[in-house]
Amino acid sequence: MKVVVDRDTCIGCGVCASICPDVFEMDEEGKAKVLVPETDLECAKEAAESCPTGAITVE
Repeated sequence: MKVVVDRDTCIGCGVCASICPDVFEMDEEGKAKVLVPETDLECAKEAAESCPTGAITVE
């Protein structure tokens, strides 16, 4: 799966990093960043579904 965060849409709530810390972290601007753009971790999908702004895409 390919994981992408739309930084323009991200509000920096941190839900993704708390659900899937192996794939996401919060950067110095307080926005989510992808640590592992290609992953098979199911938590990446859960993080995308939990994102309040829909800023995460998992393909």
